[in-house]
Amino acid sequence: MRWRKLGKIFDPSGCKLPNGCTQFAQSPQALVFDDFVRVYFSTRCTEASGKFLSHMAFVDFDTDFSQRLRVSEHEVIRLGGLGCFDEHGIFPMSVRRVGKTVHGYTCGWSRREAVSVETAIGIAISHDEGETFQRIADGPVLGPTLQEPFLVGDGFVAEYGDVKHMWYIFGQKWKRYEPGGVPERIYKIGHATSTDGLEWHKDEAKQIIADSLGVDESQALPTVVEINGRHHMIFCYRESFDFRRNVARGYRLGHAWSDDLEAWVRDDAYLSLEAIPGEWDGEMQCYPNVFSCKGRIYLLYNGNEFGRHGFGLAVLEP
Repeated sequence: MRWRKLGKIFDPSGCKLPNGCTQFAQSPQALVFDDFVRVYFSTRCTEASGKFLSHMAFVDFDTDFSQRLRVSEHEVIRLGGLGCFDEHGIFPMSVRRVGKTVHGYTCGWSRREAVSVETAIGIAISHDEGETFQRIADGPVLGPTLQEPFLVGDGFVAEYGDVKHMWYIFGQKWKRYEPGGVPERIYKIGHATSTDGLEWHKDEAKQIIADSLGVDESQALPTVVEINGRHHMIFCYRESFDFRRNVARGYRLGHAWSDDLEAWVRDDAYLSLEAIPGEWDGEMQCYPNVFSCKGRIYLLYNGNEFGRHGFGLAVLEP
């Protein structure tokens, strides 16, 4: 896969974003229209306590991404109510067309006391071409179970035949790497299927992508595209400790392929998206989304500091 970088295409600084958000444009997710592409992303505002809330926003581009057309002026989806799984944030939201509606599979965040966060996957539906979304219920469609007791999130959904497939992440454990240290989460990529998009059947606690950094590798945000009959997954992965400021341990992009959507062969070198020191993505590449537009295959992704300064784009060469 020869990807040609098109550079950073959106920086949230200077934009007037909904909900008083001022920074971050994380996990860009594309929805393609006939004459423009809408990219949803997660941004942040700060509560009086100093803690973040993650809200959804979007930006529209023309179909060759040479011009930014519009940034959302309004709230795309409200956060969950008191005690709900998405009370403190939504990040990310994977979107897909279903008839005349747009379905958004959300990753809801809620704060915890002993550990920092819990997550689950919800669903919301848009009846106005993706301008706004309304959740169908206050609870998630995919959450903790007996075999996956915490941190279910990052759902990406694609339909093949009559079956909907979801690739998502599930937490294996929380771990303290230093005595008295902050607990860090370790999560892997899993798989579920559905016929209606609401009731999902998980391959419980089955890690489908092999580790390359060891058993404590964390894997996140899978996205899948079919090219010439073969399925390609792009995701991000990192060490689970000392990853926030240590460049060598931070997020990078990974790749795996499958011919049957069941068995996946990991081959990160096949991705070939170079990180150049000093560039906006030279220290970190994370939160990918792969999609097709006008016969080309594109890859959206975040760079340094987990997307604090926006997202960029690459195009797959023929």
